[in-house]
Amino acid sequence: MAEATEADNATAVREGSETDRTLVVERIFKAPPDKVFNAWTDPEILVRWWGPEGLHTPEYTMDVREGGAWRTVMMNDKGEAHTASGVYREIAPPKRLVMTWAWEQPDGERGHETLIELSFEPAEQGTRLKLVQRLFADVDARDNHRMGWNSTFSCLEQYFG
Repeated sequence: MAEATEADNATAVREGSETDRTLVVERIFKAPPDKVFNAWTDPEILVRWWGPEGLHTPEYTMDVREGGAWRTVMMNDKGEAHTASGVYREIAPPKRLVMTWAWEQPDGERGHETLIELSFEPAEQGTRLKLVQRLFADVDARDNHRMGWNSTFSCLEQYFG
């Protein structure tokens, strides 16, 4: 039975083209690139906006260096926890941040891992933040993350007022 599960997972990872399994989200924030970059790398700032609307971040660890691990626990008002973690792959302030992402599963194992690339470009109104996240296991996972990141970006937008 374990072999069938592994085979099923391998098939699921190949559902859709690479383009279909890649998410791109862009937004302009009314703050300079260094402040937007710091919002992603300073834990005291990150916990003020991190996660989709309606969630808060009561637990976090951030070893902000290349190869350092990060982990956040996002909690809803019912007390349900959603834990994501990863490793920082590239840190180039205030232009680029690259990290891995995976949800922790109920058994404590990490789920399917994706790579997030963030770019912070000066824009007339502040900073154009572009998030590229790839490769999702399937299109449904990509679409769920699109909803989550759009909501999370709204929280970041509110943080900058």
